[in-house]
Amino acid sequence: MTASGGDTQHGIRRRNLTRVLRTVAAQGPLSRPAVAARIGLTRAGVAPLVDELLRAGLLVETGRAATGGRGRPGGELAVSDRGPAGIGAEIGVDHLAVCAVDLRGRVRARVAAGAANRHSAPGPVLRRLSALLAEVTAGLSAEGLRPAGLTVAVPGLVARGSTTVLHAPNLGWRAADLAPDLAGATAPGHGAALPLTVENEANLGALAELRLGGSGGRPAPPPDFVHVSAESGIGAAIVVDGQLLRGARGFAGELGHVPVYPDGPVCDCGGRGCLEQYAGERAVLRAGGVTPEGAAAAPAGPGARIGLLARRAADGDAATVRALHEAGTALGIALAGAVNLLDPQAVVLGGALAELAPWVLPCLERELARRTAVAAADGRDGGPLVTVSRLGADGPLLGAAHAALQAVLDDPLHSRNTAHPPRN
Repeated sequence: MTASGGDTQHGIRRRNLTRVLRTVAAQGPLSRPAVAARIGLTRAGVAPLVDELLRAGLLVETGRAATGGRGRPGGELAVSDRGPAGIGAEIGVDHLAVCAVDLRGRVRARVAAGAANRHSAPGPVLRRLSALLAEVTAGLSAEGLRPAGLTVAVPGLVARGSTTVLHAPNLGWRAADLAPDLAGATAPGHGAALPLTVENEANLGALAELRLGGSGGRPAPPPDFVHVSAESGIGAAIVVDGQLLRGARGFAGELGHVPVYPDGPVCDCGGRGCLEQYAGERAVLRAGGVTPEGAAAAPAGPGARIGLLARRAADGDAATVRALHEAGTALGIALAGAVNLLDPQAVVLGGALAELAPWVLPCLERELARRTAVAAADGRDGGPLVTVSRLGADGPLLGAAHAALQAVLDDPLHSRNTAHPPRN
C-alpha cells in the first residue's frame, strides 16, 4: 500500500535531500558521517542523497575527493559557489538596491542607486529597478551562477501570498501589483521570468537576523524576538518560536502606526500621533534642524540620511542629539505595549536604527523599564534584552536575497532549481 501526501517515497526522499543540503549550507564543510549524524540517518542512507546533490552541482567535495584521491571519497562536503543564486531587491523612498547571494551565503553582486521614489508612480520606479536587476543578473552567468528567484523588499503592506503592495504611505502607493512591471526580470539564457516574491522590508530584516545574525562568532538571536527597523518609516517584525508572526492578513508588525501621543500630528496613514511622527526619518531630520536641502546632500543608498543624523550626533550637534533622544523615548513607549502583549525574549534594533543606537538606546531602554509589566513581575531591572543588529541597513536587502533561495533549499532537485555544473 502506498502512503499518501508528503509520506510517499518521493516526499521522504525530497525532505531528506532538503535536510542534507540545509545542514551542509548551515554547518559545512562536513564529512559524510557528520552529515549522517546531524540529520539522524545512517551513512548508507545519506550516501545516495549526497551523490545526487553532487551530480546536480549543489554540493562540492573538498580534500582528497576533489584532488583525485583513490578509494572511497574522504573529503568534506560544502555547498557549491556556482549554480543557483538568490536575487534580492529593495525599494526605498530615496534609493533602489539589488544584490545576489550564492548557496554559501556570499554576496556575489550588488548595485544601488539614489532614486526619488516618494510619491512616484510604481511604473517608473519598477522600470529603474528592472535595469538594476538586469545589471546584476547579466554578470552572474560568467561566474557559473544563475538566478533562482527574486524577492523584493518594500516599505508597506503586502497582501498575503501576493505580489501586490496594498498600501505604502511613504511611497504613496496603493494596490500596486509589482509582477507585471517586473515580468522582464528573466534568468539569462533561460527565458523564463524569475519566481517573484514581494515582502515587507521589516519582515525581511527579521528573517536576515534569523539566518545571519548568529554568524561571525556572534550569538544567534533567540527564537522569540521583536525586530524593529527604520528608514523613512518605522517597521517591526514579530518572531515567535523562530517563525514570523504574520497576522490574519499578513499585516502584523505595523509599529510605526501605533499611536504614541493620540493628540499628536496627523500621520500619512490618516491617524494621529503615530510613532513615525516622532521617530521616523523625516520627523527626526526636522526635529534635528536638518533642512530638506541638507538631507538631499546625503549620499544615495540604504540608510544614507540616517547616516547624516549619526554624523551630526557624533559631532555633538545638540539639536540632533535631542531629536534622537526624543525618538528613543517614543520608540520605548510604543515598544512597551508590544513587549507587554507578546513577552519576547529580546528586542533587536535593525535597519538604520542600528546606526543610531548610541543615542536612541538609552531612552528606549528607560521607557521599557518604566512601562513593562513583565519586568516588574520577575524582578528584573528592565524589560527584555535589547540588542543591536550587526546587519544594519543591509538587513532587508540581504533578507530578500536569502529568501529568494528558499525554493532551492526546500526542493533541491526541482527542475527549475537544479544547478548546471560546468563541463570539463
